[in-house]
Amino acid sequence: MALWPFISQMNPDASATALASTEVDLSPVKEGQAITVVWRGKPVFIRNRSKDEVKAAQDVKLAELVDDSARNDALPERTPATDANRTKKGHENWLVLVGICTHLGCIPKGQSMSDAKGDFGGWFCPCHGSHYDTAGRIRKGPAPRNLEVPPYDFVSATKIKIG
Repeated sequence: MALWPFISQMNPDASATALASTEVDLSPVKEGQAITVVWRGKPVFIRNRSKDEVKAAQDVKLAELVDDSARNDALPERTPATDANRTKKGHENWLVLVGICTHLGCIPKGQSMSDAKGDFGGWFCPCHGSHYDTAGRIRKGPAPRNLEVPPYDFVSATKIKIG
């Protein structure tokens, strides 16, 4: 009993626990639009992809990719980087990514409708010229890895929980 206060103080405080996950209402995000939220101090890109963007991502052959790993925290590390392995079944239009370029940690452009989206219609990091496709996979430039897919789940048809 005497040790409990010392052990208890090592648990994370309420502010740290609150950062572990965040819920996001997707209902205001129209097709083709994107939003950015913060999770664990990182920008998270959420895009409601159009049917054309989904088709473009699904049509990419793995042999064309610089990084063939899905980089999805919910899947084993060497899972192939297909579009299906970077989205949730039944919600293929929603793409959720950590918005940090894997080259030097810049924030890629592509969230705003007026932003340059690069040669593959996804995101473009103007700092060093990395181009990501509509599934957040690196296609051109110095970035070595695909944008990371954080752990997330749909808690309803229009709400996700990240973390």
